Amino acid sequence: MKHRKLYMIGNAHLDPVWLWQWQEGFQEAKATFRSALDRMKEYEDFVFTSSSAAMYEWVEVNAPDMFEEIRQRIAEGRWNIVGGWWIQPDCNIPNGESFVRQGLYGQRYFMEKFGVTAKIGYNVDSFGHNAMLPQILKKSGMDYYVMMRPMPNEKGLPSRLFWWQSDDGSKVLTFRIMFEYLSWGKELGGHVRRALGEFKEPLNDLLFFYGVGNHGGGPTKENIESIHALNDDPDLPKLVFATPDQYFADMEASGLSFPVVHDDLQHHASGCYSAHSGIKQWNRQAENRLAAAEKYSAFASWITGQPYPLEAFGRAWKNVLFNQFHDIQAGTSLESAYEDARYLFGEAMAIADRALNDAVQSISWRVAIRQDEGMKPIVVFNPHAWASTVNVELEVGGIGPKTVLTDENDAPVPFQTVQSHATSGGRYRLSFMAELPPLGYRTYKLVAASESLRPVGAPIAASDLVLENERFRLEFDRDSGTIKSLRDKKAEHDVFAGPAARAVVIDDKSDTWSHDVLHFNKVAGEFKAVKVSRIEHGPVKSVIRVVSRYGDSKLVQDFALYPDRELIDVSVTVDWREKFKMLKLVFPINVIFSKHTYETPYGTIQREHNGEEEPGQSWVDYTGLTRQTNKIYGVSLLNDAKYSYSISGKELALTVLRSPIYAHHDPLVPEPDGEYSFIDQGIQRFNYSLLPHEGGWEQAGTAHRAAELNCRPTAVIETYHEGDLPLSDSYAASSADNVVVSAVKIAEDGSGDLIVRAYETEGRRTLAEIALPRFERTIRAEFGQSEIKTFRVPRAAAQPVVETDLLERGV
Repeated sequence: MKHRKLYMIGNAHLDPVWLWQWQEGFQEAKATFRSALDRMKEYEDFVFTSSSAAMYEWVEVNAPDMFEEIRQRIAEGRWNIVGGWWIQPDCNIPNGESFVRQGLYGQRYFMEKFGVTAKIGYNVDSFGHNAMLPQILKKSGMDYYVMMRPMPNEKGLPSRLFWWQSDDGSKVLTFRIMFEYLSWGKELGGHVRRALGEFKEPLNDLLFFYGVGNHGGGPTKENIESIHALNDDPDLPKLVFATPDQYFADMEASGLSFPVVHDDLQHHASGCYSAHSGIKQWNRQAENRLAAAEKYSAFASWITGQPYPLEAFGRAWKNVLFNQFHDIQAGTSLESAYEDARYLFGEAMAIADRALNDAVQSISWRVAIRQDEGMKPIVVFNPHAWASTVNVELEVGGIGPKTVLTDENDAPVPFQTVQSHATSGGRYRLSFMAELPPLGYRTYKLVAASESLRPVGAPIAASDLVLENERFRLEFDRDSGTIKSLRDKKAEHDVFAGPAARAVVIDDKSDTWSHDVLHFNKVAGEFKAVKVSRIEHGPVKSVIRVVSRYGDSKLVQDFALYPDRELIDVSVTVDWREKFKMLKLVFPINVIFSKHTYETPYGTIQREHNGEEEPGQSWVDYTGLTRQTNKIYGVSLLNDAKYSYSISGKELALTVLRSPIYAHHDPLVPEPDGEYSFIDQGIQRFNYSLLPHEGGWEQAGTAHRAAELNCRPTAVIETYHEGDLPLSDSYAASSADNVVVSAVKIAEDGSGDLIVRAYETEGRRTLAEIALPRFERTIRAEFGQSEIKTFRVPRAAAQPVVETDLLERGV
């Protein structure tokens, strides 16, 4: 047996938040690190492995003497830094840029404080892992990965040790932990013995994790002395105090061949994709606000000299990254933890809002707007690097019967007023379609009265039950409130195979995680309409409101159809009063031979229609062939707050919410008459869109439309003034629709250089140009399938643009 080896990894899995708040996790981090340092003094062969830069920052600030001890042990090689991320996050819910920032802030922290970066990605307790992580890990300086969930009963893998490959071809050597990432008390001998069955020739070396965990603690004296004693047993493998770094280096040097897995790693705890709507919506909002704020703050720093708030953005991102910890973002922590999370997200969004406002107002103040006493200028900023036509709404005053809206060339633009957010005289909510240049702005003018101009535009056909424009006819059923039919007149195709937007209530007695539950399909009932009526009608859009009820709960869906947009926007308000229930919106899609594509962080994945709950980002698409004409047709479902979907046969469903008990973990059985706090009670709001399309989702612009729904334009009500900037301008544009500019920021090194990040969205090799016209720069690059690329644009015009990794280092 001694020809086999267990690399004994002394670690302390510490959830900074779970069944306790962060303040308790803060103290436990210090206690755990102190314990590890003490064990090093007592046992010369003991080495310790630890991740998560956030907890090191806690210790640095609150226990600086101990921090210095850790620094020394790292230099000696006895304290191994792994997982170069800010925290061990949920690995499905955060968007692609958030995973980039986990590495950017984590690895830069470790390099600045300890002179090292992690070589190993390390997410031992996360509840599934999206398939784009190998590329993100590699480009963040990590060639290896350690994970545990899904476990063998949840996903079969060809080996404990395997190459995990993402769509672009990036591979990381990955180890799936055996049984647990921790050990308890006197159990180490038994823990070692149950690993004996895991050895399979020719792999005779495995990683073995020990140390008290979850609430921290780490390796105990008893653990270490047990390892010494167990080494004397001839029936056990050789036990070696080691680090994951050492293990992976030895395995790569072994000459062994390892199987390749090209897939995401799912499913564990499927209920986590939807548990706690609040934390998921705040996450989506914070990610998008920070993205927009960074883009315009970066451009403003170059154009107007507006100071770029580098340190503040760092704090905001660290708040977001901390809240992406797997037991926070998954919705599985105790209720009070979500009050703390709300404060952190609030600070992050306040920082983003201030920075965005400073940036766009510094630009709009420099726009040359001629004096006109009866005119109110509105400067609208597009956060996306493509020309965008979107509905803009803002609160204004001074709209009268002769008011006209024009563009910067004084051409009339259709507009209408919709219900103001202020229930007060003199305030209005202006709604119009803005045609915006790529990642730039355009100036519109609200003219109080004009003798030469008249309002323009005509509304679509609309009644209480039917909305119809040139492309679609949308009809509702008065009794159920569902979509009775959606006819694509151009394609001569009925989009749905039956009643759609059905609000289906599911019985769900599972715990917060939904352990061992893959399908949610025990129908308890459906919402029924109490009122269906047209509430808005004008040249911009017409809206039908469907109010429906189930039990003590109320659902309001406002369906908007536009004269010239080929999608349907839906604004949703839910007042939820049910317990041990789930709510889904269900859409039966009328195609055959279908395929189903989900947006993932900086990528996509196709999945089966087997009814399993699946994680996704802001969109999912269902495309197939029309039975009558044999043409490709599909529907993309976009949303701005949700991450959980299912497809059962022809039924595409968005999981809106679920209401388990807070932090309820099997096998504990709640008392039948006990008083508990249930998740997702009360009012929540979000938006989704239906994008029917001929051809595939790629031709429909699904990725662009979803981004426009999630990150909306910023409108500034200005005044007339002199300036050196034009009425309309563009700062960045991608020549390829499938290459999305996802981040523009100032470099972390303080140089003032621009960092531009883009990724390929459709899974095909593409030559693209990213133009920065104001700065007379063009980035030319070839993107591989689903490839992420990052570029540094020096402030000095004579210096060339260079490609960097995700840590902003040259490649």
